[in-house]
Amino acid sequence: MFDEPYSMQFKDRTDAGRQLARRLMLYRDENPVVLALPRGGVPVGFEIAQALDAPLDVVAVRKIGAPLQPELGVGAVVDGVSPEVVLDQRIMREIGVTEYDLREQIDMELAEIRRRETLYRGDRPPPRVRDCTVIVVDDGIATGSSVRAVLRALRRADPRRIVLAVPVGPPESIESLRPEADEVVCLVQPPWFRAVGQFYESFEQLEDREVIELLTKANMQRPAARVQEIGV
Repeated sequence: MFDEPYSMQFKDRTDAGRQLARRLMLYRDENPVVLALPRGGVPVGFEIAQALDAPLDVVAVRKIGAPLQPELGVGAVVDGVSPEVVLDQRIMREIGVTEYDLREQIDMELAEIRRRETLYRGDRPPPRVRDCTVIVVDDGIATGSSVRAVLRALRRADPRRIVLAVPVGPPESIESLRPEADEVVCLVQPPWFRAVGQFYESFEQLEDREVIELLTKANMQRPAARVQEIGV
């Protein structure tokens, strides 16, 4: 039974975002860009962007499921000029699949990423990240494969600094991600981690409509000069 003080650490994603924002205020003067993983990372990122007076956008990433076992994640993919695919070679060896076997699944996930980016962003161009401080946000980390793909894709865009900020994640996953970012901020690292949702009193599934509303609200008054092409 999980009875440590880590349980129910956050009231909801808004509360988690506000707690994270307090730890991230030192980056406010760097004019950061906040990139959230949809859907759950967006309300967390919204609070951070508001506190830091920063633009908010999404960086879409999709899990790659194993053939015939879609619930078993073997990696993740992020779209871009050159899509970034991160695969778990250990799991792939265990189930006997190769990257070639996953090609159709990867293409399907890339198509879904592009659909979601169009849905969320519309005609608004994504923010520029080159030479910027980029804060990557999610509502929590389990294995870290999706976030790892995002961080590697962003690194190719030559930002000045990449900060990974999450409310909660298991220690081993957080440690494995430190080489991928310049800074990692994680409020809670429970040793008996089961799922992200166990640390929230309210962890409801977000709808696309809610994501769009938050992105619109966050950016409706942003200066046009801050909204330029992303380099991912």
